[in-house]
Amino acid sequence: MASDTAVLVAVLAFVLTVAPHPRLVEFPRFDLLLPVIGIAAAVFIGILALLSLTGSRTPRIVGVGSREYRALIQSTFLAFTTAALLAYVFGVEGLHFVLAYGLVGTMVALVLSRWVWRRWLVTQRRQGRMVNRVLLVGSEESVAATSRDLKRTPAAGLLVVGACTPSGRIADYIPGTDIAVSGSVDSVIEALRRVEADTVLISSANELSSATVRSLSWELEPGRHHLIVAPSLTDIGGPRLHTRPVAGLPLVHVETPRYTGGKLHAKRAFDVLAAGALIVVLAPVLIFVALAVQFTSPGGVLFRQERIGLGGEKFQMLKFRSMYADAEARLADLTRDEGEKGNDIMFKMKDDPRVTGIGKVLRRFSLDELPQLFNVFLGDMALVGPRPPLEREVTQYADTVHRRFLVKPGITGLWQVSGRSDLDWDETVRLDLFYVENWTLTGDLTILLKTVKAVLKSEGAY
Repeated sequence: MASDTAVLVAVLAFVLTVAPHPRLVEFPRFDLLLPVIGIAAAVFIGILALLSLTGSRTPRIVGVGSREYRALIQSTFLAFTTAALLAYVFGVEGLHFVLAYGLVGTMVALVLSRWVWRRWLVTQRRQGRMVNRVLLVGSEESVAATSRDLKRTPAAGLLVVGACTPSGRIADYIPGTDIAVSGSVDSVIEALRRVEADTVLISSANELSSATVRSLSWELEPGRHHLIVAPSLTDIGGPRLHTRPVAGLPLVHVETPRYTGGKLHAKRAFDVLAAGALIVVLAPVLIFVALAVQFTSPGGVLFRQERIGLGGEKFQMLKFRSMYADAEARLADLTRDEGEKGNDIMFKMKDDPRVTGIGKVLRRFSLDELPQLFNVFLGDMALVGPRPPLEREVTQYADTVHRRFLVKPGITGLWQVSGRSDLDWDETVRLDLFYVENWTLTGDLTILLKTVKAVLKSEGAY
C-alpha cells in the first residue's frame, strides 16, 4: 500500500506539472486550478480504493499469476475513465492530455512497481521466508504428487512441512519425497501444532468424509490457520474454473475448452501483426545470420523439415541450418548409439556432433528458429503453442496426446519456458496439453515475456 501510494503521488504530480494544460501554465489561479486538483484527488483516492476492492494486495494472489496485474490495470482504467466522465459532466475542459498521460503513466508505474516487489518476494520465498507452512492431508500418492506440483511454483509461497496419511506412520517419510509423516488423517490438529504449520491442504478427499472436513474447518483457529482443498481436477487453468454454492454444496463448474470464435480470431490477428513487425525489426539480424550460415559450412541457409500442425496436417517448418548437410543421414546411427536419456520419443542430445560451430551459437540463443516467423505470418504456426512434432514422433503418441493438434503449433510455449530439452517426455506432454486446454491471450503474452528470459539464460537449449 505504501509503494502504491508513493507511485500514484509521483505520477500524478509529474503529469500535472508537465502535461500541456492551460490552467496550469497560464496565470494559475486557485479557482481555476481547483477543478483540476479535485479530479486528480478523485483519481488518487479512486485507484487506492479499487486496488483494495479488487484484492490486488491479498496474500493469495500477490507474487504469483497474472491476477494481480489484471487488477492493477482494471483499477487504473476504471478510475481514469470515471474521472474523464466527471470532467465532462462538470465542464472541466482541457483535461484530455492530463488524463491520457496519467492513465498510461500510472498503469506502467504501478505494474513496474509490483513487478519489482514480486521479484523480491519470490527471492524471499525461494529461501523459505514469507511462506505458508503447509500440512498435506491425503493418500501417500496424492501427497507426493501435490508436493511435486508445489515445488515447481515456489513463488506461490506454499512450503510443505509435513503430511497426514491414512497409515499415520510417524517418523516415516512419504515414498519418493523428503516429507515426513506427521500423523494420521484423524490427528490433523495435533500434527498441525507439532510441525508449526498454518495451512492444511487436503490433497485427496477420499480418505475424509464431508463431516470430517467440516469439523476440521471448525477446529482451525480463525485468522491464523487456513484450509485448502485441492479438487481431483488436474491441469485445468483458473479461467475455466468457476465456483458456485448450491444448497450448501461448493460446486465447481469446469468450462469446456473452445477452439473457435472471436478469441481464436484475435489470436490470429495478434500473430500476424506481431510476426510481421518482428520480421521488419529483425531484418538485419536475419540477413546477418543467413550470411554467417552460408559462409561457415557447405549447404543451404534454410533447413526445411516436415512437421505436423493443426488438425494433423503436414507443413514445412523453416529454420536456419545449424547442422552439417548430412545430419539427417547420421541420425539413425546417433539414435542407436547415443539416444536420448530421459526422453524416449523426441531425440535430443547434448554435444550433438552434427551441429556446426555457428549452429551451436544459433541454438544457444534460439536464433535458428527466427525463420519460423514466416511460418506464423503464413498461418502454419502461431507465436505460442505446443511444440511442432515430427511424423515419426506422432506415430508413437498415445491417443490422448493427439489433442495437441487442436491448436496450431508455436515457436514458443510452456515447453520452451519450462526447461526445453531438459524435460522428460511425460512433462513435455503435460505442459503441451495444459496449454491446449487452457490457452488465453493473456497467457500467451506471459509466455512470450518468459521466452525472452529463457532464451537469454539458454537453459535446456542444445
